Amino acid sequence: MRISISWHLHQLLFLAFITVGGVAQTLKVESVPNPSPTGSMEAHWAVTQDGSPLLSWIEPAKGGSYALRYSIRRNGQWSEARTIVTNRRFFRQPAESPSVIAFPSGGMLAEWVEVPNDSSETEYIYVSASNDGVQWTTPVMANKDRSPVQHALVSMAVSGDREASLVWLEALKGEDAPSHLKRTVISSEGKVLKEEDLDPDVCTCCPTTIVKTSRGLLVAYRDHTSEDVRDIAVIRFEKGRWAPSKVLNPDKWQINACPVNGAFAAADGDRVAIAWYTEGGDKPRVQLAFSADAGATFAKPIVVNTGDALGHASVVLTDDGGAFASWIEEGEKSSRILARFVSVSGAAGPPVLIAEGSTRSLGYPRLLQVRKETWITWGNSAEGRVQTARLTK
Repeated sequence: MRISISWHLHQLLFLAFITVGGVAQTLKVESVPNPSPTGSMEAHWAVTQDGSPLLSWIEPAKGGSYALRYSIRRNGQWSEARTIVTNRRFFRQPAESPSVIAFPSGGMLAEWVEVPNDSSETEYIYVSASNDGVQWTTPVMANKDRSPVQHALVSMAVSGDREASLVWLEALKGEDAPSHLKRTVISSEGKVLKEEDLDPDVCTCCPTTIVKTSRGLLVAYRDHTSEDVRDIAVIRFEKGRWAPSKVLNPDKWQINACPVNGAFAAADGDRVAIAWYTEGGDKPRVQLAFSADAGATFAKPIVVNTGDALGHASVVLTDDGGAFASWIEEGEKSSRILARFVSVSGAAGPPVLIAEGSTRSLGYPRLLQVRKETWITWGNSAEGRVQTARLTK
């Protein structure tokens, strides 16, 4: 199914005024076409060294294979799409989108997850580096363990001038046993430098998220206890060591199954925002929490959904101290992506409809804040394509 927002853009491109903290808010969604072709999926954002948006995706290639490609938007135009790798067995699952980062001193690094065959539950992590964004190194496996188990649900961030950190999950004893939260350090040349264990018992199939704050790395993930409580936890790397992990908020979501719904973090200096889905207290909701001290402490969560939430939350910080959050919830006939602005005081603006479709076809919507512009991408259907839009207020 081709996901389109053109049918409702004329409804969204209007002035929607409400008073939030005494200030009238104007919300608008602008569809922006991108170079991804029909069949593209698993979109992800990055920011280049010069502060430009970079959109990456997986698309079909010749012979039934797939390629990882990207395009950069400068001066109101997308660049010609470039190929990172092709003829790879990407894990084509909405939560497993590959990602790309740019190093401050130059160069890029890409990561993705592969499966040996479509019927296998085995997953391996691969990385490739580039100095110019054109020529990429031969992919190498990033996880040290080579057994046929899950090594997946990766998130990546620049953690040094010439290094990146990947956080991911390893299920050495299968999905019914405790999984480990791992960190792998990769050089800007694409070499595996270090692997370490961060938490020995985490939820098996929920995406991870990692950001760099003014004080160091911050990781958010879905934790797991022996009583099957699966709340979001955070762990910080400061002054050369990992602080003990702690639960972000005691939602007390107890479930003997994997929610397939992690957290999403954004950081700007000392400011951090984390959005996540929970059903603690039998109340499905998407929550957003702010921190003013690089994730050491968080304010009380703010509920951002307005209807029956399904999750897949994303968040970005804005220059005025607030944040944009997006999520998926049930509509009358299908699922839908919504987004709204939330001030740091917790005042929420009106939600705007981004797109509608099946939950799988909408994938994991992702927000990006760059050059005072807010972008969103979504779409994960083999019959459709990656979509992009700008949000303004």
